[in-house]
Amino acid sequence: MNALPLSLFPALNASLNAACAILLVTGYSFIRRRKIAAHKACMASAVACSALFFASYIYFHLRAGVIRFDGHGWIRPVYFTLLISHTILAVVIIPLILITLWRALHERFDRHRALARWTLPIWLYVSVTGVVIYFLLYRLYTPIGMP
Repeated sequence: MNALPLSLFPALNASLNAACAILLVTGYSFIRRRKIAAHKACMASAVACSALFFASYIYFHLRAGVIRFDGHGWIRPVYFTLLISHTILAVVIIPLILITLWRALHERFDRHRALARWTLPIWLYVSVTGVVIYFLLYRLYTPIGMP
């Protein structure tokens, strides 16, 4: 069985981030309308997308190494500011997601809701900026020698 070509992973990862962002917004809209089952399904799917993204991202970078940004001029500080905030919040969001999920699964909805007010916007930011970073790094400023 042949593995996916390494060059497909950045687009796959961006797609998983985009799907996660859509699921987060949809799940939020469901809970605002008190459609609890639909909210649960969206949020569980968002967790699954994020987990698949994380595994795919780690696999890609273990195989491909560091991919250098080739943009110059004003876009360079913009890109790195975005990348730094994305990376820091991507680390922060993991325990927030896990704790928020644990509270929901254990029906601690008051505490779940209180933490979800922080988790949702940070998770959404990480998902959306992941897609933006993909477009900057792989589409607008295509890296030289990308596998």
